Amino acid sequence: MSARSSPTTSTTESQQRSSSAVRRAAVITHGKPQTIGPALERLNKVASEAGVELLLPDEEVAKHGVGEPEDDLTNADIAVVLGGDGTMLRALQRFLGTEIPVVGVNFGRVGFLASIQPNELESGLARIFSGDYRVVHLTTLEVEVDGSRAAAINDVVALSSIKGRMVELAWAIGGEDMGVQPCDGMICASPSGSTAYNLSNGGPVLARGLDAMVITFIAPHSLHARPMVVPRGLDLEIRNETPDVDVTVLVDGHSLVDVGRGSPIIIRLAGPRSPLATLPEATFFRRYRETFGS
Repeated sequence: MSARSSPTTSTTESQQRSSSAVRRAAVITHGKPQTIGPALERLNKVASEAGVELLLPDEEVAKHGVGEPEDDLTNADIAVVLGGDGTMLRALQRFLGTEIPVVGVNFGRVGFLASIQPNELESGLARIFSGDYRVVHLTTLEVEVDGSRAAAINDVVALSSIKGRMVELAWAIGGEDMGVQPCDGMICASPSGSTAYNLSNGGPVLARGLDAMVITFIAPHSLHARPMVVPRGLDLEIRNETPDVDVTVLVDGHSLVDVGRGSPIIIRLAGPRSPLATLPEATFFRRYRETFGS
């Protein structure tokens, strides 16, 4: 089965084995060149030995002062990320809809989405370039607000725009009113995002492969507000009912828009899935144990 075969929906981690070696690899790196420069040199050596052409977009060439810029990355077989989860999210966003899988070498603090550690860069990428990897198709989110539409790999957050000020958020699921909740904000996370901001706010972890999203309140002023897992087909609608405080909508940690009173924020499970490449042994549960285990 090809690494780019269509994904199937499952309640377990759905992986597909690659069947061919990599010939062209796009490269996305951490924002600080002094942090990643030596790793890029190591990547270049591994690629050269494997006969893999590295494709660097304009910003990477300008950042590191090496190579020739490549305008079209859509002919890459895989995208290699040197960085942490923030860089991984940026790459997954960039290649969403292209069916190009993204593999990460972790140079961040947590690096949950990456399957290769820095000391394993040479051996791990040599395996990746030989075709020894699996592809996990990550469920993604879509948000609509004030005429803007955006895709999220991890989460969409509706947050009080004034630090320390509570907001009152009306919410509905599938068109059914769920009331108004005083809180600092709400998180709507995909399964891959459930181990990020959602987890730090007490929300449940959703295993990869679940076709669902989780809704979690941030500091709710209530003893009864609980996280909720929602299946595909039921949209979440949030309305800011606070007369004097806007709500900031964040998509994967980046500000999208500020919303005043009454404007609906619609969040749903999206159609496109984001292909994440991993080493075969780097399963979701192994990475969970390594990252969060005691």
